[in-house]
Amino acid sequence: MTHAAEQRDDTSVAWRRPGAPENIVSRMERLPLSRWQVRTRLLIGTGTFFDAFDALAIAQVLPVLAPLWGLNGVQISMLIAIGYLGQLIGALAIGYVAERLGRTRAMALAIVIFSVFSIACAFAPGYGVLLVARFLQGIGLGGQVPIGAVYINEITKAQGRGRFVLLFELVFSFGVVLCAVVGRLVVPTLGWHVLFLIGALPILAVPLILRGIPESPRWLAALPDPAKADRQMSRIEDGVRRASGTELPAPQPTSVAVAAGRGRFAELLSPAYRRRTLTVWVIWFATYIVYYGIGTWLPSLYQGTFRLPLDQALNYALIGNIGAFLGAALCALTIDRLGRKRLFVFSLAGTAVMMAILAVLGASAAWQVLVFGSLAYLFAGAASIGLYLYTPEIYPTRIRAVGVGTATGWLRIASMIGPIVVGFFASKSFGIACGVFAVVAAVSVLVVLRWAVETKERVLEEISG
Repeated sequence: MTHAAEQRDDTSVAWRRPGAPENIVSRMERLPLSRWQVRTRLLIGTGTFFDAFDALAIAQVLPVLAPLWGLNGVQISMLIAIGYLGQLIGALAIGYVAERLGRTRAMALAIVIFSVFSIACAFAPGYGVLLVARFLQGIGLGGQVPIGAVYINEITKAQGRGRFVLLFELVFSFGVVLCAVVGRLVVPTLGWHVLFLIGALPILAVPLILRGIPESPRWLAALPDPAKADRQMSRIEDGVRRASGTELPAPQPTSVAVAAGRGRFAELLSPAYRRRTLTVWVIWFATYIVYYGIGTWLPSLYQGTFRLPLDQALNYALIGNIGAFLGAALCALTIDRLGRKRLFVFSLAGTAVMMAILAVLGASAAWQVLVFGSLAYLFAGAASIGLYLYTPEIYPTRIRAVGVGTATGWLRIASMIGPIVVGFFASKSFGIACGVFAVVAAVSVLVVLRWAVETKERVLEEISG
């Protein structure tokens, strides 16, 4: 018997064995969409929503803090960038925790960290304390969103996965918009402290996440005790059965063979995954150098560079955030039809074009930044949310969390570099920074066309090989 035949024979037996990886795949793929998945998505989405809210809160309070504390451009850039340095560390560290201790524990840990230090930000008496608190808050912020994306991908079947996962991820973009809305209402009236206190609310959801959400059966199936995976899978099936009010269809045999054992970080750059890893790293970097480069600076640019009143500056920044939300919504609704690769090409090319137009115009007027900056934010918003679907899809379960965490590390690097680029060129010309962003986005389009693999409607284990 050949090796391939032996593998098929092993798979045909394994899918019947409770708790085996192949068994979990078969049972997961039979689950209909029900209120159980929606409730789970909403509960995890609470943490994701406030992750976005807290990450962008600094942009809403800087127009007040800058004159209040006499901050210069370098200090403003540091306040923005330090949070992303913390997020870089959090993405790597909490991704590792998720591979070792489980997805739900890692999410709960991340939420506790960013909620506690959001309170610390609110009571910061000056620049130095706020700088430290933002860094520590960033550790939690960097870990929650990628692990939430990993979990939702792992409990979702192949058919319709793009729409289901991205409707969950849409709460991140909604958090960005609502942060701008709440900041517009709260900061001028109740003070900047209140915005950070609001950002600490998700700590209340931690007990619900730990008690109410089953651990990922796909992750548990890689452990030595298959009974744990079987119990959690049965718990999910019971929840879906009660929510749908119908019996589940019988699981079907799977031809997918799942490799057992723990993964290692080095596997991300092994021959099997090197091209995928480098591709998503480039996309994450290119998308978020624009997304956060302009997003975190817009209120301060409108007020400082273009001398708009605070209310008008916040309103203009809100329009940009709404653009990002619309881009994310369009991505969620179309990615299963367009496919992942086409979506990235379209959105990154759109980002490059809008940034190039601003560069040519010199970004010399507020209306130019409002129109073309908001459109760039729309395209970048589409790519940004698509990455939270695509990155978990391309890795096997054994390295999925660390793969997503490492990829989002490039988000954090870009999020530090982007605001610094804008801060460096702001006194000369914002248009120069836009030109830099346009080139980076254009290069990422070429990488996607050359290296990206399509994952639409494919079982996770089939994609990862």
